Amino acid sequence: MLKKLVRITAIALVIALAGLLATGWSAFGKRALGKRLEAIEHSQQWQVSQFENPQPLKNDFLGAMLAMTQSSKFVAPSGPVPVITRSSEDFLKAPATGLRVTWFGHSSTLVEIDGYRVLTDPVFSERVSPLPFAGPKRWYAPPVSLAHLPEIDAVVISHDHYDHLDMHTIRAMRAWHNVFVVPLGMGAHLAYWGIPESRIVELDWWQEKSFSRSGPFRIVLTPARHASGRMLIDNNSKLWGGFALVGAKHRVYYSGDTGLFSAMKEIGARLGPFDLTMIEVGQYHRSWPDWHIGPEQAIKAHKWVRGRVMLPVHWGLFVLAMHSWTEPIERVSKEARRRSVTIATPRPGLSFEPGLTQLSRWWPQVEWQTAQEHPIVSTQVDQ
Repeated sequence: MLKKLVRITAIALVIALAGLLATGWSAFGKRALGKRLEAIEHSQQWQVSQFENPQPLKNDFLGAMLAMTQSSKFVAPSGPVPVITRSSEDFLKAPATGLRVTWFGHSSTLVEIDGYRVLTDPVFSERVSPLPFAGPKRWYAPPVSLAHLPEIDAVVISHDHYDHLDMHTIRAMRAWHNVFVVPLGMGAHLAYWGIPESRIVELDWWQEKSFSRSGPFRIVLTPARHASGRMLIDNNSKLWGGFALVGAKHRVYYSGDTGLFSAMKEIGARLGPFDLTMIEVGQYHRSWPDWHIGPEQAIKAHKWVRGRVMLPVHWGLFVLAMHSWTEPIERVSKEARRRSVTIATPRPGLSFEPGLTQLSRWWPQVEWQTAQEHPIVSTQVDQ
């Protein structure tokens, strides 16, 4: 009887595992093959079997495990987040200054720059996970539906982690007319999910895609210090990066996910100064200080790339680390005041024009740790 029970349990587990794999299989994406793989192998960032950072990432595995038992009481909002709901009519009028940005939470934004519209890392699904019933769940619905967005010229995606590359969002864009500008290898995912190859542009660091419909415009893939992978066996098989959006009159820098690294000074020298930087400030811990830059180092990066106004991103939508949900914006605000940096703090869904729109505090006052209590300092960097 016991043997039979064990056998039935084992069969049930195998069936459950098979079901999970089947559910998440499409979301895992696709390997790069053929000409796509050849392009990858010609990259200076490709080392034998995977992409590598010039400065390897430090990981304290035991520290990371311990951190999971020490989460803040305020890791997620206790009540509704004050979101601004938008419709298609809100985007009919062009920005007065030529540059307008709408933050949708985390790293998803709409950048309207000198006659072009660019979406960054659009994630409109309920969860950032290969499974629809598990994984980090968003705190509020997207401030605007995909159907109510204006016509988009380009979608840029910094890397293939689930909180930046969302299969369901990409599939919803199959009938659109935009191009997708992505790091090397990521086109395999997009093509697998139904995006025509003619709409996929894959770049190595410092390469660019040019546009001319509404005047000169360039999207440059900039270096970043991070990683990639959607399952355990595909780590770093696709490249990662940030983006410089270079218009006729304005320039915007988006960091993607990154630790601090010295090449940010080169980004500023070659492509700056930037009217706006969008730099990640959230989802960090001292046990993995090179994966995400942290609030104080984000201000340093802003200055290194020669930014004028900074929009803090990569916070305010998902639980991906154990700090309080408001800690990133509290810390970056404090550091910005200390270093005389202008930051933009829009509510999710609010459009603003750097230097024109006046923004004020909207998040609640809850407990958070200071930089002295929980320092995030990237390794192997000349500070």
